[in-house]
Amino acid sequence: MIIKQYRYVKSNAFTSGESLGNPAACIFTGQEKLTPKQMQAIAAEHKGFVMEVVFCSQSDVADCKLTYYSSECEVEFCGHGTIATMYTMVKETPELMAKPVITAETNRKGIIEVFNAINEEDAVYITAPDPKEHPMNLSIAQIEDALTLPHGSIRKDLPIRIIDAGLRTLLVPIADLETEISVYPNEQILKTFCESNDIDIILVFSKQTADTSAFAHTRVFAPKFGYLEDPATGSGNSAFANYLLSEGLWKGEPIMIEQGGNNRIFNSVKLKCQDGKVLFGGKATKKIEGEYYI
Repeated sequence: MIIKQYRYVKSNAFTSGESLGNPAACIFTGQEKLTPKQMQAIAAEHKGFVMEVVFCSQSDVADCKLTYYSSECEVEFCGHGTIATMYTMVKETPELMAKPVITAETNRKGIIEVFNAINEEDAVYITAPDPKEHPMNLSIAQIEDALTLPHGSIRKDLPIRIIDAGLRTLLVPIADLETEISVYPNEQILKTFCESNDIDIILVFSKQTADTSAFAHTRVFAPKFGYLEDPATGSGNSAFANYLLSEGLWKGEPIMIEQGGNNRIFNSVKLKCQDGKVLFGGKATKKIEGEYYI
């Protein structure tokens, strides 16, 4: 049996200070492309260790190609995995560090741009996929039940919407920070709810924040992908950014979103609007590096 080895990096994306970020495994396959069956099997082995595995290979149309898998299925777009992979690649590759903009081909969402701000901000920024609005036919009571929220927790002066900016995201405004950071839904009930309503992830948010420099606080639930909560999210916060823009709550200036429940140090996701496009950004902290054998 022929054994092949590939570079392997496990990084935590969107770290800030002592926060633990969101873990992603990155496997760099170069000119080789693994089969979907191989990639799914590798991602399944990572269940409970990282949220997603990113497979980075050579591209004919961009600087690299990214394919994303959770333990359950292929993921159309993974923001934190993109941050983890591209921050590592750019920082450690001199020819990429010299470029202000790097391109990445994604398996499902086309080509995205990666803006190199490592020298200035110790971060990279990613262009979010163009947003798509979807009909929202769920009642407040249905959503409160699925999330096990206390009655009256959802704000009625802001709309509940479904926006896809990488993943189809149900956006739910919560009245106060304490309620928002304290809710822990039942994973299986929420998974059934998401699958029944064609929802990838649920983002709940509060305009109240723990850090006065933060613009808002968010949490993202993703049971469809094999885990209850995503501790720091690019695609979900990109949908949130488009929500804020279209509701007139934000004008596109650089802001910081704090994310996480009351069981962790909150993570930091940067957002800004550039040339009419939403960008999300952050840094990544490398935790493990080595070789992966197949």
